[in-house]
Amino acid sequence: MIMDEATRKAAVLIEALPYIQRFRNAIVVVKLGGAAMENPEHVGRVLEDITFMECVGMKVVIVHGGGKEISRGMEREGIEARFINGLRVTCEKSIQVVERVLKGDVNPRIVNILKDKGASAKSLHGEEVLHVNRVSGRDPETGSPIDWGFVGEPGEVDPTAIRQLLDSGVIPVITPLGMGPDGKIHNVNADVAAAAIAKAIPARKLAFLSDVPGLLRDPQDSSSLISTLRHDEISWMFEQGIISGGMVPKICSCIEALEAGVRKVHLIDGRQMHSLLLEIFTDEGVGTEIVGPQLD
Repeated sequence: MIMDEATRKAAVLIEALPYIQRFRNAIVVVKLGGAAMENPEHVGRVLEDITFMECVGMKVVIVHGGGKEISRGMEREGIEARFINGLRVTCEKSIQVVERVLKGDVNPRIVNILKDKGASAKSLHGEEVLHVNRVSGRDPETGSPIDWGFVGEPGEVDPTAIRQLLDSGVIPVITPLGMGPDGKIHNVNADVAAAAIAKAIPARKLAFLSDVPGLLRDPQDSSSLISTLRHDEISWMFEQGIISGGMVPKICSCIEALEAGVRKVHLIDGRQMHSLLLEIFTDEGVGTEIVGPQLD
């Protein structure tokens, strides 16, 4: 029995070997978010996966969310959480809560867990990297302008600080914040921020870890998972309403990243044990991979 178990473990390592060789020195941007971040056990396993990736020579960049903790922080301040088209309305008082929660709680916690696991990691505030324009839009029914407040969408991305950390063997852990043209910090959708950073570095892979298994043909049926598709096959999923709500900015950002040179985007359930390693280092994978035009 002991020998059988040892043989099984060796087989797993051999299966992973070609992937380890292929992705040595490759840059991978990982976005952490969703309800998976609410469970310390899930977060710990994901960061353990990332520590493994660093140890086998991959260069990992983490961009994290923190929506539920921000909402709790706003509630303590007596601020009602409001969302329009999936984006948090962020007034001047709200952005102070957002900044405090992300920089003071979520980001240092991730860095400390990585260090406890033996990885080298450092906080990097998003406004040092992302220069943003304030999000604007109009109500589709009334045509009146929508004011999200201090919510930005990436314009120019300066990857200098990220590259310096990666070249030093350090994992950058980045807050989803940006500097607006008015010199003020803006809240940025973490999915959009991760994709913009992946485009700018540029990364070989972009992985989104959340609380969904990937793209489903039937959103109500987890067995309808789509394991692989090309970036140019996604339009029909928008047309049929398979991609909707908060998934829209994520997938639109994915397409932009792929067209800008990122080879693959992975959508993974961060609640599944070692899902990141299973998706990247095994033949079958566990989530959805979207393949860019370079690999068509």
